Amino acid sequence: MNYDNIVSLLGSEGENLLQYESKTISKEQLHAPGPDFVDRIFAQSNRSPQVLRSLQQLFDHGRLGGTGYLSILPVDQGIEHTAGASFAPNPIYFDPENIIKLAIEGGCNAVATTFGNLAMMSRKYAHRIPFIVKINHNELLTYPNKFDQIMFGSVDEAWNLGAAAVGATIYFGSEESSRQIIEVAEAFERAHQLGMATILWCYARNNAFKKDGVDYHVAADITAQANHLGVTIQADIIKQKLPENNGGFTAINFAKSHKAMYDKLTTDNPIDLARYQVANCYMGRAGLINSGGESKGESDLVDAVRTAVINKRAGGMGLISGRKAFQKDMKVGVELLNAIQDVYLSNEITLA
Repeated sequence: MNYDNIVSLLGSEGENLLQYESKTISKEQLHAPGPDFVDRIFAQSNRSPQVLRSLQQLFDHGRLGGTGYLSILPVDQGIEHTAGASFAPNPIYFDPENIIKLAIEGGCNAVATTFGNLAMMSRKYAHRIPFIVKINHNELLTYPNKFDQIMFGSVDEAWNLGAAAVGATIYFGSEESSRQIIEVAEAFERAHQLGMATILWCYARNNAFKKDGVDYHVAADITAQANHLGVTIQADIIKQKLPENNGGFTAINFAKSHKAMYDKLTTDNPIDLARYQVANCYMGRAGLINSGGESKGESDLVDAVRTAVINKRAGGMGLISGRKAFQKDMKVGVELLNAIQDVYLSNEITLA
């Protein structure tokens, strides 16, 4: 997919997204992704040579290898949303080998999935594509359902599987978040000791974050603060939902905010909202990858490309998209992943 194809695909929104010039946080203040990102950013940190090697392994693989951008296939939905609900649209993905095959055929930098999936296939594929082991999950078989992230295995076992990185989720704002922060911080410390990179799914979760019919779980101010907590426990890469609104702190009347957060550092433009997320990832020193979201059918390709354009122009590091790809025929899933990657390969799409 070339630049003209991307413009055509975005339709009436294309000009606003592709030509927009941000006047909030300037692009010169950002630590933008690039081929030298590990040398430029992480080599001056406390990360060990082994961690630097693991990060470089992620950045060097797949169609985006050598660009500093990431395209990751995440498939933890078998636990997070139940296997039946997740894989019924395409039952071949009950077999973990097909998950890994999709990531390889789709030209991804890495595959992120469960202990069980990677353990079953590790000797065949650990040397062929970087593994990201998702070490905690929310499972829906406990009744009544509760929203908590619990560990499904050890960081040492992730290392034994040949993982280049571990991934974990924290539900910031939930009743269980304090325990999750401690657990994941300790897990990330151990992962770095063993030479693996760390990726944090930084999700807000509290029923009170919905007010007057507006869902502030995707507000720029709340999600950005979750990012800031995530980089504080030394996540190398932050996974976050694309912001859809703002003003969660003020609408719900909690935490602390500043007027400039809303009238100087952000606007209503989706690129500015995402840039505020990047700013809270130490101005991009920790990469921001936005999630692809649920599959909605025919609009999936447009939605995925739109998210990639916003992430790239905001200063983000890439996209981590699962259901839009694996809930389809594998050929169509590969094409969608390639379309996302083409956004990051396009020289015409630059920082706003």
